[in-house]
Amino acid sequence: MHTQMDLIVFYIGSYTKTISPEIVGKGEGIYTVELNNETGELKLLHVESTVNPSYLVVDKHNKFLYCNTEVISKEAPKVKAYRIKNDFSLELCNELPIKGGFPCHIEKIENHILVSCYETGNLLQFTLDKRGCLSDCVTNHKHSGSSVNKERQEGPHVHQVAIRPKTQEIYACDLGTDIINGYVFENDYLKPKTELDIAVKKGGGPRHMVFSKNGEFAYAVNELTGEVSILKACDGVLQQVGTMNSLPDHYQDIPSASAIRMHHNNKYLYVANRKWDAITIFKVEGEQLQLIDHTVTGGKELREFNITPNGKWLIACHQDSHDTIVYLIEKDGTLTQKFATKAMKTPVCVAFLN
Repeated sequence: MHTQMDLIVFYIGSYTKTISPEIVGKGEGIYTVELNNETGELKLLHVESTVNPSYLVVDKHNKFLYCNTEVISKEAPKVKAYRIKNDFSLELCNELPIKGGFPCHIEKIENHILVSCYETGNLLQFTLDKRGCLSDCVTNHKHSGSSVNKERQEGPHVHQVAIRPKTQEIYACDLGTDIINGYVFENDYLKPKTELDIAVKKGGGPRHMVFSKNGEFAYAVNELTGEVSILKACDGVLQQVGTMNSLPDHYQDIPSASAIRMHHNNKYLYVANRKWDAITIFKVEGEQLQLIDHTVTGGKELREFNITPNGKWLIACHQDSHDTIVYLIEKDGTLTQKFATKAMKTPVCVAFLN
């Protein structure tokens, strides 16, 4: 994490163009933002113009930022590598085409970049050269199958990959098939390992997942039901051992869960829901989740949030009302709003320096 005079620098991705009736982009690209670690105030530093950088990842040495341009396959989406300059602005290193559509998530592990494509239901592996720039697309795994929600699960929709601590296994959340697909690296190539696949409750639509620090537990948020799948390692293999609804009993609209994060202290789990636009806070109690609180965020389309590396702040992004809200995380895990701004339009991702 970069701190200078108690300042934390991070990046926000945005939608810059409309890609569906639900996603009307008005952003400018990738925003470099400064957080005052004492007050929670945000200050916009730089903007890097690019098309729909909807998800971002920063390398552990804070030298590179990687992003996808989320557009349909016929509009030729790209994966991009940027150098992080001394003033935290970005300089394009290079870009490569993505053979897929609506690339909605990107992750880095060692010298690999993994891109999840929602429209086409595939997972791509790119390699990096010694400088940190993109080298080549070496694997392209196409998922298959469907599930019970005929409107949203007519085919595979890969939404995110997560890295299991300790083992470095890769898990790909497929909203369309209700399967979290397991992968491993063999000789630097990503390979499916079907015995690691996790079936979640039918109709759930797994969107994102997070792990406990030791990798023995994982939690997957299901977009289509708002439920959290609780996963536990049994003989080393993750299995669903329970579910917890992140929506209150009185909620009657169609669920649209959007994001999940584990606090760095491993004690609290946070889940975002759109339409209701609130963050649900759970305390982790062994195999159980205990509901602590619901924090209504007051914006529209709560797409994403993230927790600062020091565990002090939670930053939430509202796609449609253009609000970025800063919450202080209290000792009991609850949230207290400290700052809000509309400086970043259509914000949908928060990526911190390490």
